Amino acid sequence: MKNQYFKTASGMYINYFLLGMVNIILASNMPSLTEQWDTDSTGISYLIAAIGIGRLLTYGLSGVLSDKFGRKPLIMVSSVIMGVFLIGIPFSPTYEMAFLFALLAGISNSAMDAGTYPALTEMFPESAGSASVMVKAFGSLGATILPFIILFLTTNQLFYGFAFLVPAVIYFMNMFLVMSASFPSKFKAVSKEEDLHSNRFITERKFWSEGVALIIIGFTSTALFTVSQIWLPSFGQEVAGMQSSSAIKLLSYYSVGSLISVLLLSILLNKWIKPVTVILLYPMITLLTVIIILTIHSPIVLSISSFFLGASTAGIFQLTIAIMTELFWRKKGTVTGIVATASSFASVILPIATGLIAKSGDISHIFLFDCFIATIGILAAAFVYYRYKKLTQHQTIFNHG
Repeated sequence: MKNQYFKTASGMYINYFLLGMVNIILASNMPSLTEQWDTDSTGISYLIAAIGIGRLLTYGLSGVLSDKFGRKPLIMVSSVIMGVFLIGIPFSPTYEMAFLFALLAGISNSAMDAGTYPALTEMFPESAGSASVMVKAFGSLGATILPFIILFLTTNQLFYGFAFLVPAVIYFMNMFLVMSASFPSKFKAVSKEEDLHSNRFITERKFWSEGVALIIIGFTSTALFTVSQIWLPSFGQEVAGMQSSSAIKLLSYYSVGSLISVLLLSILLNKWIKPVTVILLYPMITLLTVIIILTIHSPIVLSISSFFLGASTAGIFQLTIAIMTELFWRKKGTVTGIVATASSFASVILPIATGLIAKSGDISHIFLFDCFIATIGILAAAFVYYRYKKLTQHQTIFNHG
């Protein structure tokens, strides 16, 4: 990635490093926020859901705007809006005002995605998979660091809002970095990719076949990691008999697996393996891991399995977008918005659906449902794998250099 767009890519990755913090910042500050607005944990969960709703309602529009006005304006606007959210939450006098700020965070997230993913594929067309999956790596890194910041603030009895205000300041500063950075000219990018893709594909892509299959993967990929992140600790306690503190650590193992996985993918993609192979292989690993979890109720096995769950659910959403924008490159922003909308549906629907399953009885049924989702993802990925092989001149999905 050492080319003329290194500065631009750095600015976008900084945004996602901070977004990794934003994704867990409300849940991580739940005690302070519940006291501030005289609410409970359910109220904070509704705020988190509001972020998902903001994304869901605006992804389609953000994608169209990205194609019409370019990537840079959306990325800059997303930084400003996210900064407003981060400043607004700790100073919101009412819960209702905080809810509006949460919606803004979702709107910012959709604009950021619709601008960033297409921009990365245009800057690095030969390594779009690696460039896209690094978004997940920086997000995971941010999510890993935030708890230490909160611990520092708590230990030193400092205002909890600093955990919001510091990322807000960085977002505003980073906006100026992005403002001064160069992006590919829309016409040059299209012309370059016309040459690239006309040589790569030997038949016409079909949105209603491989496009729809990729949208399904956008849903299932998000659904799989949503289920794991919500229910792994509960499963550890109720089924494997783990103590609460040990069960919570399962999420740490999950996060470590996720981070290692995306770092490896950033190295391996395109040199040795193609994104279409990963989106097929990873759900298979997820399905096998969940079956092991359901079969062997051992804390040690569950701890190891959590690592593999994190590894096998990481980066699939980003790679799905990379493949989608490769196949339908003339409308990168639009198709990114469509896949991301499917992902948002999963982030809103899965917590509700699995919550209903949990109320009905055995929590193991949630992971049986997870097996069903993984199977759907595998079938969709197998179809994409088959179609991609038919579309490309190369007869193999692996790259031997």
